[in-house]
Amino acid sequence: MPPPVFRFAPSPNGYLHLGHAYSALLNFDLARRAGGRFLLRIEDIDATRCRPEFEAAIYEDLAWLGISWETPVRRQSEHFSRYREAVEKLAGLGLIYPSFESRAEIARLVAQRETEASWPRDPDGAPLYPGAAKSLPPDRRRELIAQGAPYALRLDMQKALARTKELAWREDGAGPGGETGVVAARPEAWGDVILARKETPTSYHLSVVIDDALQRVTDVVRGRDLFWSTSVHLVLQQLLGIRQPVYRHHRLIEDASGHKLSKSTQATALRELRGQGATPAEIRSRVGLPAVPR
Repeated sequence: MPPPVFRFAPSPNGYLHLGHAYSALLNFDLARRAGGRFLLRIEDIDATRCRPEFEAAIYEDLAWLGISWETPVRRQSEHFSRYREAVEKLAGLGLIYPSFESRAEIARLVAQRETEASWPRDPDGAPLYPGAAKSLPPDRRRELIAQGAPYALRLDMQKALARTKELAWREDGAGPGGETGVVAARPEAWGDVILARKETPTSYHLSVVIDDALQRVTDVVRGRDLFWSTSVHLVLQQLLGIRQPVYRHHRLIEDASGHKLSKSTQATALRELRGQGATPAEIRSRVGLPAVPR
């Protein structure tokens, strides 16, 4: 039986903080304890926010923590053609359609809907897609694309679920409500999710499913904030004929006010803590991990 495969997959759109350190160290520790493999993947599909200096800092910070990984590192920006193939396969099944509304237009549509009743939100709190692009005639879609209109490619969730069997996953960690064991998926709660855009032939949902399969990841260990995203990933796995890994969603590292540490809120970076004299052993202690056995 092949050894288990774990991975840490950060985006180089900012510097790593304590939350990243916990996830990376936990994956590394679990892989070492199980006699498995540990992979590092760079999720750099967002060309506007990802920068080389942040990627270089990821390697530096992880090495400082005592983490080693297999090479070569998979960088998602080098595999757009593979994601495009998956989009084309789903399109061939009649499960994808383009939507042409901008974010501002979608916000206006939601505001209009909510003058009558509250509009449904996905598990992350974002409103479900409110547009009518699904009903656009094919000729009109082709015309808009030929004119260079921006668009997003969405998964027709209703049609997708009609092609899938019962969806559930094995959870070795716990969800935000304490969910563990066999968890029933709720993909319908996400509506028609975006799988790609005109300028980027993939999305987080699509690329993470494909990469985990291609890299033969057996154990996906990630933050609890991604717990319900697993529902979407199960749908894509079935549609694309991909084997499902075991999932373990871990606790989040929070700030003094009880909010998840985030790059967007300028959480203190590991490189800053290192500059203040922190040691790798102190970082392990701060995130609640035991010391490395001697």
